[in-house]
Amino acid sequence: MGDKKKKKREMDTRFAKFGTVSFTATTKVNDFVDFLEKGQVAGTRCKTCGTHYFPPRAHCCQCLDRAEMEWFTVEGTGRLMTYSQLMYAPIGFTDDLPYAIAVLDYGDYKVFGRIGDVPLEELEIGMELKAQANRLPNGQLNYVFNRP
Repeated sequence: MGDKKKKKREMDTRFAKFGTVSFTATTKVNDFVDFLEKGQVAGTRCKTCGTHYFPPRAHCCQCLDRAEMEWFTVEGTGRLMTYSQLMYAPIGFTDDLPYAIAVLDYGDYKVFGRIGDVPLEELEIGMELKAQANRLPNGQLNYVFNRP
């Protein structure tokens, strides 16, 4: 009998740093948080079929087991497709009310997120906005849409 010690698997809890309130501590795409820490917003792309995913996915829903995923950074500007002002929010977000959420069209993919410092009355469908990494006062990370 050997003196082999079982190596305890370390839990990757980087995702606990994401969002105003983190409801998920671990995920297969925890590298997303590493990008935010470097000031970048990132998604994943299937190397097999080229489909872009945001939020990032660990697997391609088209290629399934044949898929090989890679990271890409969300760069440049997207066009505002739609937005909504929230007057009610889920638990953990009520102190932020009211706030706006939106979808930006980047061409090959769309990004859903929160409006940053653009006043609601200045939002116009089709306007250009940029997804930017953001550090909250409590140290948590997220991303928001701001003017370029």
